[in-house]
Amino acid sequence: MHKGALALFGALMMPVTALAGAGDVSVERGLQVSITGGCNDCHTAGYNESGGKIDPAKALAGTAIGWQGPWGTTYPVNLRLAIKDMTEDGFVKYAKTFTAKPPMPYFNVHAMDESDLRSLYRYIKSLGDPGPAMPAALPPGVEPKTPFYVAAPPQMPKG
Repeated sequence: MHKGALALFGALMMPVTALAGAGDVSVERGLQVSITGGCNDCHTAGYNESGGKIDPAKALAGTAIGWQGPWGTTYPVNLRLAIKDMTEDGFVKYAKTFTAKPPMPYFNVHAMDESDLRSLYRYIKSLGDPGPAMPAALPPGVEPKTPFYVAAPPQMPKG
């Protein structure tokens, strides 16, 4: 086989995500961003327990397992539903300016490159039916009716 043909064949056999580089805007790049950005860690049910396998039916659809701390109890929202009516430009603006209660590291999203945000938007939109909303955040002192993690800071020694 000719070297050029062999190189082309090899490139075509690479996983699509390996071809989605920084600066590219694509669904494939959005999948990469969702993984390396940690989106699935909280917003995809079963992701951590499966060792990082993404169930497309659950991808970024949120979970009803809360995070409780001094701020109350928060839930990883259904990102599919959250952006359902947003345009791509609207999502980029939102992603650069929103704030959220812990443990959501919204400041990390603010720091994302615009092409990564556009790719993330396209990936989320590609996932299909948004599905149901997750529970609303609860203020401090209100007992959740769902399972939750306790994320209370440790007491620091005085002095």
